[in-house]
Amino acid sequence: MRIGQGYDIHRLAEGKTLVIGGVHFEDSPVGTIAHSDGDVLLHALIDALLGAAGLGDIGDHFPPSDDRYKDADSTDLLREVLDLLTGRHCRIINVDSTLFLETPKLGSRKAAIRHRVAELIGIPADRVSVKAKTMEKLGSIGAGEALAASVTVLLSEL
Repeated sequence: MRIGQGYDIHRLAEGKTLVIGGVHFEDSPVGTIAHSDGDVLLHALIDALLGAAGLGDIGDHFPPSDDRYKDADSTDLLREVLDLLTGRHCRIINVDSTLFLETPKLGSRKAAIRHRVAELIGIPADRVSVKAKTMEKLGSIGAGEALAASVTVLLSEL
């Protein structure tokens, strides 16, 4: 068994697109400022998977200095990482994630994110946890200027 942990944070701005866990928030007045699509949950998941497999981090594989990843869809980046895991004979057992944000409120969208992440990584939804926490108006996240995600994964080697 191998455990990995990932974290990502992005600033928010009006007029930008918001994607969390592969789910597009079309009605959000703010979105992430990022080189790619800025999906903090998938970026943290990618880091956790790479870390658990001993394969470095997201910046090693998809550097922001490389224009190929400008506005990249994070689901495509995740698929590349899943191919690397397959090559290492690793399979995902479960994913535990926490999103840190003041707005938008996730409410029922947590279920959609959970199911989308499960679909993307090919495991049952009951093995994916998506939690949301506010920062009680503290710091840049609490002020609604940023959002972050933390993810822990458990892998097994086949």
